[in-house]
This record gives sequence, structure tokens and C-alpha cells, in this order.
Amino acid sequence: MNANWDNALKAVLHHEGSFVNHPSDPGGMTNLGCTKTVWEEWCGHPVTEQDMRDLEAEDVAPLYKAKYWDKIKGDDLPAGIDYIVFDAAINSGPGRASKWLQECVGVQPDGIIGPMTLQVASAMVPMDLVNLYCDKRLAFLKELKTWDVFGKGWERRVEEVRSAALKMI
Repeated sequence: MNANWDNALKAVLHHEGSFVNHPSDPGGMTNLGCTKTVWEEWCGHPVTEQDMRDLEAEDVAPLYKAKYWDKIKGDDLPAGIDYIVFDAAINSGPGRASKWLQECVGVQPDGIIGPMTLQVASAMVPMDLVNLYCDKRLAFLKELKTWDVFGKGWERRVEEVRSAALKMI
């Protein structure tokens, strides 16, 4: 439907930032939003902290395309909707991000975006869907036990994602 991959990746990487290893983050060592566990799975071998620190956007882009963008059918979603689901997939997993979309559009939430989800999502008013989705995502984040530690940043991120997605429509 669109070719928003480059814009969406750039926006996600802006939010993900650089290397972090916060003791309260269950994801552990992370760079550009990619956890050490995910990176090791992707490259097929253990990596060091230095390997994680050395990651660049061009390193993680193929992983994000295959494991997140393609999983949520980013190329088939309307512009703006593709970005909100992609950002949520990286932050909360593609299955959960897909279920949120399915719940928002009123189809059975199985975590796999298929023809029915795409059809219904494309038929909705994009601005309404962006707002409904971002509200659902934020409500989920507020329930996490780490909200007190990361909540302010998560809320800012969701609102910035919402704003950017509305501009992409």
C-alpha cells in the first residue's frame, strides 16, 4: 500500500536511542532498541557488551525489517498505521502489537495480521485508528510494574508516535 519503511525506521531509531543497560529494564542490555538476546538470536552467536555498544542503524535495520515490519505487514498497512504498529512491535513484541490493532479494528485478536485485519484497518478513518491504538498502547504500559521507572518516557514516546503517525496519514 505504501513505502513508509524508511520513515518509520528513522522515527523508531530516534526513540530507541543508543546503548543502555538499566537495572530495572527486563530487556537488559539494549542498543538502538535491540536487546542483547534478540541480537544474539539474529546473528546466531553470543555477543559482548562491546558488540552491543558498537551496533549501528544499518546493523539493526535488516533485523527490524524481517522480525517486526514484515511481521506486522507494514507495507500493507495504511501510512501512519504502519508506523504505530511497528513502533509498538519493537517496544512490546509483534504479537502484542498485532493484537492491539486487531482489537482496535474489531477482528479476532490472534496476533497475526492477515487479509481481514488489513481490510478492516484500511476501511477505518485513519486518524481515529491512530488515536484508538495509541490510547490502548498507553493503557497497557500504565499497567506494567516498571511504569514508575519508565512511565514518563513511555508516555512521551506514545504521544510523539501519535503525532508523527497523524502527520504520515
